[in-house]
Amino acid sequence: MPSDQHSVTPLYTQALLQSAERHGIALPAHLRELLHSRERIPLALQDELWESYCSLRQEPLAGLQLGLDIQVGHLDSAGMLLVTCDTLGEALEQLVEYAPVIGAGGDFSLQQQGALAWIEYQSQLPVRQAERVEAVLASQLNLTAWSTGGRFKPHSVSFAHAPLAELARYRELVDCELQFNAGHNRLSFSVDQLSLPLIQANSALREHLRQLADQTLASLGQHSLSAEVQRAVRLQPRWGKERIAEQLGISGRHLNRKLAEEGLSFKALRETVLQEMACQALQGRQSVAQIAEQLGFSDENAFVRAFRRWQGTTPARYRQG
Repeated sequence: MPSDQHSVTPLYTQALLQSAERHGIALPAHLRELLHSRERIPLALQDELWESYCSLRQEPLAGLQLGLDIQVGHLDSAGMLLVTCDTLGEALEQLVEYAPVIGAGGDFSLQQQGALAWIEYQSQLPVRQAERVEAVLASQLNLTAWSTGGRFKPHSVSFAHAPLAELARYRELVDCELQFNAGHNRLSFSVDQLSLPLIQANSALREHLRQLADQTLASLGQHSLSAEVQRAVRLQPRWGKERIAEQLGISGRHLNRKLAEEGLSFKALRETVLQEMACQALQGRQSVAQIAEQLGFSDENAFVRAFRRWQGTTPARYRQG
């Protein structure tokens, strides 16, 4: 896929740079210059920016605080598209599709079970993952409350990682139940809140913004079949080729042929996604057997063999490391 896919909107990058300025952080000159960039920022450069920002600020909750300061304009056309939707449910569905407009490094999914719904973020960020995940979920929490005129009431926020500071510090910033080492990153709420109206709903503007977002996705290669396959596997890791193909509205044979045109295979794509999901899940408290079942392996031994092939070590040793 095009390398531009692995990039971040300069507007989100500017939120981080503006925060550095407010806190008197002297970032390296080549990173400060990004404040005036109009081009998308390569993810590798964004990684460097996060590392410098967190190292120099020396604040464990720097990511969480940044997320709570994020405004709609920092999320590019996708941010404006979300807040012009009619309901919260519609906005979250659009987030799942248009998140790559904001930046690469993770995927969203919207799920529900019983009376509870949640927006889940699966991160593939290699640098400062915990801080950046906290920034993502904090911005979701803040902007969801703003876009509903303060009517949104979260049930809980769950993180795959361990707390970065004392829980009392988190509670000063986030007024809901917090869970750590949860094996996933989620903002959870009652299902009935999906129907909450948004205060900035505007159907005419929304259609215009959707066209802009579609153009951006196309330019990033996000409409490629391989990107769609990866998103589908993250949502349904237990599914094989035929069920994923059916979900995408094509036959398994056609799926193979189209992926081959991109120089890829379904097996390789699925294994890449499962490897990412396995590494993230091992940061939490789920047992190896539970993770194996969740990812669709026949048993724990089959998962251990696959993980050793991927990472060169066992899940238990990876978790200890």
